Amino acid sequence: MIRILSAALAVALLAFPFTPTRAADTPPREPYGIALEGFAYPYPVHLLPVVNDGEQLSMAYMDVAAAQPNGRTVVLLHGRNFPSSYWAPVIKMLGEAGFRVVVPDQIGFGKSSKPQGELHFDNLARNTIALLDHLKIDKAEVVAHSLGGMLGVRIARAYPDRVAHLVLTAPIGLEDYRLYVPPTPTEKMIETEDKLTAEGYRKQLQTNYAIKLPAEAITPFIDARFNIKGSPDYPRWLRAFVSSGQMIYREPVAHEIPLIALPTLFIMGADDHNAPGRPLAPEALRAKMGQNAELAKALAAKMPNARAEVIPNTGHLVFLEAPEKYEELVLGFLGR
Repeated sequence: MIRILSAALAVALLAFPFTPTRAADTPPREPYGIALEGFAYPYPVHLLPVVNDGEQLSMAYMDVAAAQPNGRTVVLLHGRNFPSSYWAPVIKMLGEAGFRVVVPDQIGFGKSSKPQGELHFDNLARNTIALLDHLKIDKAEVVAHSLGGMLGVRIARAYPDRVAHLVLTAPIGLEDYRLYVPPTPTEKMIETEDKLTAEGYRKQLQTNYAIKLPAEAITPFIDARFNIKGSPDYPRWLRAFVSSGQMIYREPVAHEIPLIALPTLFIMGADDHNAPGRPLAPEALRAKMGQNAELAKALAAKMPNARAEVIPNTGHLVFLEAPEKYEELVLGFLGR
């Protein structure tokens, strides 16, 4: 276990720039821009123009070739609270296995544009397919994490001929949160998120995600979010971030998951009980939310070609917390 944790810490720290504590006489650093300008990614970033609801936007992505290509491509779909750079160890693992790896930041996240309008899974799915078209990729393996799992479900349902295999890594959206949580006005959510401190966010990640990584490995995630706060474009970033939360709530995919016929693998952390909106649910309902491993197993049993694997002593960041087991499961499923 110590060896695995050390490996996870090493890859996490390599994936993100780390900023040491600032000395008293050191001038404050420049805040990151709204497109994470100043925050390093592990591979070159390209931009694809897209139009969502009449708005001209840019979708950022990494396109990483394998040293010895096997002719197949994996698309990685990130979660809500993480820029796509956190996939760095998985990109390396897949590349060494021969896969070309395409890693977009969805619109509203990371180095992509933050729209004036609302976010919708249908738009994000269309953008992802537009990226595959741009790169002349007819069919890809889709490996998704957290919120990316909800997007992966929407892509698999809307464009099943473009997906070969679907890997849902600690996905959210395995239940319909509207059954537990009352609707919350966007302005109220903006006010709440704006009051959150970096230390409060750290506690939120540790509590909600049951992260089994050292504290130093979580710091870059906090840095990526809170160093934007000094940017003049921060209010637009904040509104886009809250819009993603509303998208999760208003556009459930749980009812669609059993309809997926594609080969599907759920990889769950046994200790991951993340449930967006739980603090807003009536107290009597909170304990019923976030039984994610059990939900994954129940959904897989209803699907024609799916299975669920649960990794013990692991939280929401499965691929960083249990990298060796994750590699075994993913490469085995994709048929290395």
